Amino acid sequence: MSNKRDHSNLKRVIVDFKKLTPEVLKLLVERYPDGYDDRNIISFKNAQGERIEAVEVLTEDTKYLVKISAKLEYTMENYDEDDYEDFDDDDPEAVVEPDPEAMDDVEDDD
Repeated sequence: MSNKRDHSNLKRVIVDFKKLTPEVLKLLVERYPDGYDDRNIISFKNAQGERIEAVEVLTEDTKYLVKISAKLEYTMENYDEDDYEDFDDDDPEAVVEPDPEAMDDVEDDD
């Protein structure tokens, strides 16, 4: 029995921003504390043949492929665990879309 983790038996779940839960957001922030970069991005085609770019986080039984977007990046950068303490970990209503004006205020530091 090898102790190298086999991820092939994990459920694969594609998550777009609307379906992001506090649990998955927390996993993302923990895995990518300084944000994700091009090396972390996985590209694949979905069932409709559209190209999807996502970052991956794993739980015991699930591989989450979270679609990347400006909203995701902003929400990760401004993550505060206390914002979600009144919600269940799996509540997709908890993570609200950032205000577009707040996102416009963010300086591009690339």
